[in-house]
Amino acid sequence: MQPLTLHTPKPLLEVAGKPLIFWHLERLAAQGIQQVVINVSYLGQQIMDAIKDGAAWGLDVSYSIESSPLETGGGLLQAKHWLGERPFLLINGDVWCSELPKLPPADNNELLFMLLVDNPLHNPSGDFYFAKNSGQLANAPCAEMASKTFAGISRINPAMLEDSWLKAAYGKVYQAGEAFTLAPLLRLMIDKHKAKAAALKGDWADVGTPQRLTDLNTRLLPSSPN
Repeated sequence: MQPLTLHTPKPLLEVAGKPLIFWHLERLAAQGIQQVVINVSYLGQQIMDAIKDGAAWGLDVSYSIESSPLETGGGLLQAKHWLGERPFLLINGDVWCSELPKLPPADNNELLFMLLVDNPLHNPSGDFYFAKNSGQLANAPCAEMASKTFAGISRINPAMLEDSWLKAAYGKVYQAGEAFTLAPLLRLMIDKHKAKAAALKGDWADVGTPQRLTDLNTRLLPSSPN
């Protein structure tokens, strides 16, 4: 996202006139969610100064401060002591959506529930294969399944971060403070039939480049009068 992120962390880049992360906080509050944990690293103090304790949204916000970026997996493991034992909602800081749906109740076997979108131009092959009617997922092409892209929004059972699952997914047990990506663990959940998904309705964007941010603002902001 450089040069935009040379002086501003990505979650504070503006979408339709307000920081990207503010959209997420508003929607979480609208769903009645009260406790939020934000992982911060690069220029993280700016995020903490902008959001403070979350009272502006009626939220109780805590911060997991990373001395160096830990990727999504490492960030979750470091923040695990804040997350408790109940499933929690995970939202990537670089996505935007027009609505945040309430997810269906988790079944007893589920450790992961993901929201998926149609494949965007920058990810034409998608991430997973999805059966719309059943919510089932696969890592490889399957009959009656369509290729879809992970929306960066999911519900995670903290049990997914237990040592046994980490060992199975990565061949080692990571410790808090170590960086690792989440993708291998997501794929393991799918292979072990511990994951389900649903299609995300409404508008969605991965704000991963300056051009995609510009395109999103063009869609959302009214045209200037002649």
